[in-house]
Amino acid sequence: MKLLPLTLLVLMMACSSGSKTMNDTAPAKGTFGYDLAFLKTHDPELTVLSNADSSAQVIVSAKYQGKVFTSTATGLNGTSFGWINYSALVGKQQAHMNAYGGENRLWLGPEGAQYSLFFKPGTKMEFANWQTPPAFDTEPWNIVSKTNEAIVMNKAMSLTNYAGTPLSLRVDRTVQLLTRDAVGQQIGSPVGDSVQVIGYQTLNVLTNTGKNAWTKQTGAPCLWMLDMLVPGDSTTILIPYETAGTGPVATTDYFGAIPPDRVRYQNGVLHFKADGKSRGKLGLTAQRAKPVAGSYDPDRKILTLTFFDVDKNATYLNQEWKQVPDPFKGDAVNAYNDGPLADGSQMGPFYELESVSPAAFLKPGASLSHRHTVLHLTGDEAKLDAIAQKVLGVPLK
Repeated sequence: MKLLPLTLLVLMMACSSGSKTMNDTAPAKGTFGYDLAFLKTHDPELTVLSNADSSAQVIVSAKYQGKVFTSTATGLNGTSFGWINYSALVGKQQAHMNAYGGENRLWLGPEGAQYSLFFKPGTKMEFANWQTPPAFDTEPWNIVSKTNEAIVMNKAMSLTNYAGTPLSLRVDRTVQLLTRDAVGQQIGSPVGDSVQVIGYQTLNVLTNTGKNAWTKQTGAPCLWMLDMLVPGDSTTILIPYETAGTGPVATTDYFGAIPPDRVRYQNGVLHFKADGKSRGKLGLTAQRAKPVAGSYDPDRKILTLTFFDVDKNATYLNQEWKQVPDPFKGDAVNAYNDGPLADGSQMGPFYELESVSPAAFLKPGASLSHRHTVLHLTGDEAKLDAIAQKVLGVPLK
């Protein structure tokens, strides 16, 4: 019975656009058209960004915390790049977190340590006490303005961190669809006709709306961007890093040590297997990170690139679920590969590319911004290889 409304909705959309007839079948699962129809049943007011000169489209939902749920480079029948948790959208709200998915979603950090936003003061940092704040878990955001190619949203929040500091703040978030020319400028060369591309930039601004300054004594929040993507058996996350420096390139034991055959360091690029079959997370400090990361799926010929702000002179927050010696020493870039839990259950599979802003040590009325851009390119592998070498510093083979 649940399939009937979805099928009818897809047919209605097709007829209204004039691109299909009533005899056509609904788009297959995994396509942008399927996800658009599914999401419309849960958020009829969602926004689809598009421009007149390409088939690139982006789905944004203010109802679901300003998420970019998914995107396509080739229209309704094209690949849907974002990971969507269909069961979470259909089911009841969960106690600790509602993992709706979304290929670009916004959280605030830190998740753990002395100034955590996810644990009440004095509680033990374990899953039973972990709670994602409703403001970026379940509550809708406000639409300030929108056009065919951009949407501006915001959300006022009142939070209390683990140190007991009340935080009054507002987050303003803009999602802007990029033209092919703008994508070419981002990667440093024209895309070329043999490559299909979707690109969008998010500008995220955190403002202290309270009466007191946020300091190292009170604790401070940060902006945290997470891209949830669909894995493949041969998908690899690729993170360029600074080779100069002391200590490990990356922290690789967030959820226990990542098996060594899943992480490789080669010529200044970290390779991390992203097949959705083994749970692990890693992170790089601002001193090691560069303002770019990506992934490649050779089976579907999908090159994903993310660009983000990194400030090597700023303070980043530790997010571990424990009291740490220095809560103001954390990562600027993270990556996660989903996998089965100890009991065999699994939320995904999916993988994540993540970027984090510095700590927002802000006076009342002051703001901190963080840009995070997502590109998906698919098509001619030789052209994708040239782009990967230019942007990531690594050949795809």
